[in-house]
Amino acid sequence: MAQALLTAQSLFCERDDRILFDQLQLTVSEGEIWQVEGRNGSGKTTLLSILCGLSSHYEGELYWRGEPMDEVREQFLSELLYIGHQTGVSAMLTAEENLHWQCALHPSLDASRAQQALESVGLKGFEDVPAHQLSAGQKRRIALAKLYMSRAKLWILDEPFTAIDKIGVAAKEALMVEHIRAGGSVIMTTHQDLSAEIPLHTINVEHFASSQREWS
Repeated sequence: MAQALLTAQSLFCERDDRILFDQLQLTVSEGEIWQVEGRNGSGKTTLLSILCGLSSHYEGELYWRGEPMDEVREQFLSELLYIGHQTGVSAMLTAEENLHWQCALHPSLDASRAQQALESVGLKGFEDVPAHQLSAGQKRRIALAKLYMSRAKLWILDEPFTAIDKIGVAAKEALMVEHIRAGGSVIMTTHQDLSAEIPLHTINVEHFASSQREWS
């Protein structure tokens, strides 16, 4: 039986006097890909920020491997790879330098895979080019190269296919399938229509927007 990795119970979040979600429940187990759905502004990115520990503006409980998040946060972060909507790429560093910098920040990334990772995302020959000379799509590829270097159990990805062509999307889909087959898990948002072969679970944050709190 697959082990539950990340569990969210009774999550409540309000922004600008508007309830984004209330009583949101989510359990992500080994070998699962979850897509967070909802219209723009419905709270998808906010939910990902909460799940990966970037936001504390919520009520409810988070658990990692069945333990309260507050008690195992260091372990959780060591097993997490988060790639946000912003690339997090330094314009002054080269593509390869950016990856080594990220490795220094995140022990779950294997620095020895940096060159192979850049080749895998189509940046062979651009390793020594400063990021400010690259296109938006190429900068996005630097960020996504971390997927090929990751030893993390859980990937949380916010719009990972932005500025990526169809070939790149197919490659990332295949990588995610490989990751879950090895016992990993993925939580993601995307406007991209995913392949029918992706074993996908979905959660729509808008289903949790209505709440008795609104009427109390």
